[in-house]
Amino acid sequence: MVTRRGLLRTGGAVLAAGGLGLSLPAHQAVGAPPAAGVPRRTGRLLPSFGRPTKLDVSDVSALDGDDQLLLTTLQGVVNRRAPRLYFSFDSGDNGDTNLRWLSGTGAAVTHHGHALDLLDRYRGEVRGAVLTDPDVPDSVNVATTLAGLTDAVAATAEQARAYGLRTVSDLRGRFDPDDVPATYRWQLEHLYPRCARTLVAGLPPTRTVRVPGVRWREVARETTRVRDSSNRRVRALDLSPELTGGDPLDAVYLRFQDSFGDDGWGASVGSVVVTADDGAEIARFTPGTDAESPYLFDGLNSSVGGDSNRFGDGSGGYFVYRFPVPAGTRRLVAQVDLWNQFLVTATTTAPTRVEPFPNFRDYVVASKAMVVWLPPAGATGDLLDDTLSRYAPTTPYTGWFPNDVAGEWGGVDRASRHGIEVVATDFYMNATVHAGVPAKISSRVRTRPRSKLRNRVYVTFTVGEGDNAQYCQRRMRDIWDDPARGTVPVNWTVSPLLADLGPALLAHYQRTATENDLLVCGPSGAGYTYPASWPEEHLAAYTELTGRYLRRTGMDLVYAYNPRNAAGDGWIPFDERVVTSYARHTPLRGIIQSWETGDLRTRTAGIPVIGNFYPQGKGAEFRDALLHHIEDRDPSAPAFIAAAINAWSWTPSDIAAVAALLEEPFEVVRGDVFFDLLKKA
Repeated sequence: MVTRRGLLRTGGAVLAAGGLGLSLPAHQAVGAPPAAGVPRRTGRLLPSFGRPTKLDVSDVSALDGDDQLLLTTLQGVVNRRAPRLYFSFDSGDNGDTNLRWLSGTGAAVTHHGHALDLLDRYRGEVRGAVLTDPDVPDSVNVATTLAGLTDAVAATAEQARAYGLRTVSDLRGRFDPDDVPATYRWQLEHLYPRCARTLVAGLPPTRTVRVPGVRWREVARETTRVRDSSNRRVRALDLSPELTGGDPLDAVYLRFQDSFGDDGWGASVGSVVVTADDGAEIARFTPGTDAESPYLFDGLNSSVGGDSNRFGDGSGGYFVYRFPVPAGTRRLVAQVDLWNQFLVTATTTAPTRVEPFPNFRDYVVASKAMVVWLPPAGATGDLLDDTLSRYAPTTPYTGWFPNDVAGEWGGVDRASRHGIEVVATDFYMNATVHAGVPAKISSRVRTRPRSKLRNRVYVTFTVGEGDNAQYCQRRMRDIWDDPARGTVPVNWTVSPLLADLGPALLAHYQRTATENDLLVCGPSGAGYTYPASWPEEHLAAYTELTGRYLRRTGMDLVYAYNPRNAAGDGWIPFDERVVTSYARHTPLRGIIQSWETGDLRTRTAGIPVIGNFYPQGKGAEFRDALLHHIEDRDPSAPAFIAAAINAWSWTPSDIAAVAALLEEPFEVVRGDVFFDLLKKA
């Protein structure tokens, strides 16, 4: 276990706050009120910084990560006093989501053509710059924490010189690039005592950005849908064509993607051996091991699975290896243990660059919160435990975890064991503005249509991801605007914590919902959590918090998660302790638990719990999976299927297409009708 004695030593000297040239607020004891300048959480879990009345708006989408980091930390310092800065981060095919929400703020807007000019406009509100270390990526997070504590911006030394910012603190050379835990131990020792306790944040210090104009050659592709590893074998991938360009060559880049991108079963790699010419070995590794690290060029959009395999699922999932090429090499072959729906491409140009990750830092800086990025396993997992143990129960962990899927399961479980709920916000933009926008949120539960129980197969579709604030801000708005929405009954998971983080967002969805749209609580209440992992003495605090937010937002159904089972191939059902706590403290009428196989159905303390069914594919493939699922049903009794919908790859048009294929004995109903009929059955 990490202790307070675990200080980073550089050059034999112990780093202390004074060694950084800091003038920090006085020590704040555990359980003390928020640091000076941070609004108290009166009646709310997450802070607001006031109503925006006038906003300076600018597009930052063309700026690099260093400039965006400078501006979002400036935004945090400025907006803590009153929300006045708002940035546009998108320039994609679907338009700018940030600008779509801008009109709903009700503020007078002034657009600025050059975002960095706003630094001069608000120069008087910042004390200077905290300088990041380009050799220590995690210094970006320490600099963010310090920016909140010192009313500074996070910047490079070059930016500070260019914009005439005095140095508040210089992190260059202060931390060991090879000892990430030591960097965060130092922060925990010296900065945590001075941080506010309203929240703790987990943000990646860096991101990868694709380099435009890179030309890829297709090496291999799976053309059929394979989701069961049945095509697994070692394939010889010939990379020799990349050696014939004539120009000097130092490396070949090999990218693995999902050949379909719409169902989450992309390329999976179990081992790699690369040889040159007469068999000289260049690389040999298993994913997830130390031997892989020198060759993993870009793995941020991939995960390591339980079979020591690296995989990249969906349209945004991929990973890239970089293999050095010895001078004079004429033949290069990669022997890859490869399966599922793979697309493999190669290039000789570095396809991505690494730069600071700027998102959500306005809210963290304004809150004077501490920022970490700790994989929830091994030594960093122990340090994450030490960090979370210092916060009071129901303190939100905002942001996300490293290592995608494995990080999600491990991170949420560790947080739950400390009585901490998770609020996914790492791509939630302009939070300091949206949290203060006044909006009329309805606390009225939707009127339930009348229903009569018959011997039919009742299906209710539930779109997931609603616990994810950035999904509610971005992807949900995109698919919500699909003209097909409203033609079929659908349950839309949303976070009741939008009442704090984005009241106008939640009010928009309430106001524009059709009779076929039902907003239900996303996993697993007031923040994403695994209730069974909560300590006995703190579970009631979470369900009471959930009850308060459900009543405030007019929701009485929840989509919920629990930990994975010991074998890792399924989920642990809710026990009596958990459901009884929900029943005692919330208005819930039903729980859909993540289950995937659809064979869970219980009733405890008056609350029915049903496991979801998660078929693969769309259209006829999805319909056929539903038909297969009911092959053995009793035709003299009703049946119930809580069908899960992938929020990232489906649209209302896709749902309507499936519903049109469901003939007798199926009937699609809203979630409230579904649970009413389930109780009757």
